[in-house]
Amino acid sequence: MELSRVDARRLRWAAQLLGGSGLSPGEVVARAVALQGQDLPGVLRAIAIRSRPGTTIDDVRAAFDAGELVRSWPMRGTLFATTPGHLAAILHHTAARVQRSTGPRRRELGLDDALIDRARGILRDALQDAPRTRAEALALWQASDIPTDGGRGYHLLFHLAMDGLMHWGPFAGSEQQLVLTPPAEADPDDLVQILRGYILARGPVTADDAAWWLKLPKTALRQTAARIDDLTEVSVEGEQGWVIGEPAVPGPSGVTLVPAFDEWILGYAVRALVASPRMLDAQVPGRNGVFRPAILVDGVVVGTWRLPAARSAKAERTPIVELVERTTAATRRQIDKALAAWPHG
Repeated sequence: MELSRVDARRLRWAAQLLGGSGLSPGEVVARAVALQGQDLPGVLRAIAIRSRPGTTIDDVRAAFDAGELVRSWPMRGTLFATTPGHLAAILHHTAARVQRSTGPRRRELGLDDALIDRARGILRDALQDAPRTRAEALALWQASDIPTDGGRGYHLLFHLAMDGLMHWGPFAGSEQQLVLTPPAEADPDDLVQILRGYILARGPVTADDAAWWLKLPKTALRQTAARIDDLTEVSVEGEQGWVIGEPAVPGPSGVTLVPAFDEWILGYAVRALVASPRMLDAQVPGRNGVFRPAILVDGVVVGTWRLPAARSAKAERTPIVELVERTTAATRRQIDKALAAWPHG
């Protein structure tokens, strides 16, 4: 099936559930396999906007508190929100590859196997008693003469999470706590379901997109894709891609607001379909790796927005908008209306 770029963006918008859905927060993440979670406030909002009407940030936090959702490093040095089952399945396929690739950094930091084993034992014993915050975990190691400065603490947490020891779970105030990850058995067909979910929640996607997102070999993913019964091959102006099911292109999506680090941008290896080079530069100022919240017009990123820090609990905050692409006066009115209606703080 041949798709125009406009068709592809509209299919992606629908696949990404950016108009909301009838799903709970846990169901949204289960459907998508995982959502970019490096920025905790951002991922809570990303889940909320994709959930059923009226879903709040507190509802999303409750899903983490109930154990329906977890946050960890399933396939690279980036945090994702996912489900316990998906976390176990992804780590089965990715953990060994990632740990091999990060071996030089561990050696550079002086984190040898003996030290990592000692750190694992200390944290495992502590988590058997109670969940721990990041600060509490680092303090336990420091008290046992395990260095956590210079990035060592972060890398130990990352390595042990990839090893399947623990993940970020329930909240203590505004901060997530570490809890032990229960052992889980891998299903031989779990990669089929992982790849299908990735495509379902983001299609059309390319094999390059999937390989970049999952950090798995493209050849293996093509072989896995061949086992997805309802996979459909499409062509977006000559570039081959995948969707799930028979695509029905929806109408224009109008103005949509997405939070920082949203999968609308970060779910793909190539982002040219939805944002121009100058727009991407504006969304990640200084190439510092911090992706600002975005304003979409029919799926095209036209600018960024953010709320200034609150001076008091009751103070009104006027959104700060920076438009990069040209927009009409009518579209700017729609943007103002969307910002005024944004419910997620």
